[in-house]
Amino acid sequence: MRIDIISLFPQMFEGPFSESLIKRAVENGLVQINIHNLREYTHDRHHTADDYPYGGGPGMVLKPEPIFEAVEVIKGDDKAEVVLLCPQGEVFSYRIAQEFAAIERLIFVCGHYEGVDERTREHLVDREISIGDYILTGGELAAMVVVDSVVRLIPGVLGSAESLQEESISWGLLEYPQYTRPPEFRGWTVPDVLLSGNHQEIARWRREQAIRRTFYRRPELLDKAKLSPHERRLVASLHEPGY
Repeated sequence: MRIDIISLFPQMFEGPFSESLIKRAVENGLVQINIHNLREYTHDRHHTADDYPYGGGPGMVLKPEPIFEAVEVIKGDDKAEVVLLCPQGEVFSYRIAQEFAAIERLIFVCGHYEGVDERTREHLVDREISIGDYILTGGELAAMVVVDSVVRLIPGVLGSAESLQEESISWGLLEYPQYTRPPEFRGWTVPDVLLSGNHQEIARWRREQAIRRTFYRRPELLDKAKLSPHERRLVASLHEPGY
């Protein structure tokens, strides 16, 4: 996979992309990540990439010319999905991460200031993505989140394919409770089932705990989760008084 990121502030990516999992994925040749300075695609002596909005109002708007030129030069004749990171976009999810992980080339455009010239949306980008209903300084932090989520889904990036299969969010649920040594800490003990060595019972307990946690914290996820009839009955029972 090749990922290109176009940003006014390319140095923001140096720390996050030079550590941990993404660093190893790059070193192992599983992904190529290129950061591009949007100002390098301007042609005036001040390298102007933004301007005042027509019609007035506060803030600045990213100009269309450097964004179009950057995407066209970087993309060349290849096929690539061009993604604009902005507050108005589709809210990012695990499903979208899976879709992106199956694409060979991604180009991310980081919005900034008051946004981008509307012609960029209408005639250049293929998709708009937001990471939540709040405002960030720019799309750079959103790009880091999306890239991290996508890269870990590339085959070979994680140590074991089982790691992905065991993630509750891939089932449409929140993660079940996790414990490690010591078995007792300040009087709080690890559930007996996790110490039993019975893997079937452990799997059943984890699944039930994931459903319960999802019910209490993100109940809307259960509407789309793949649950058995027995698990649906469990959810129904959680609505009853006393739970």
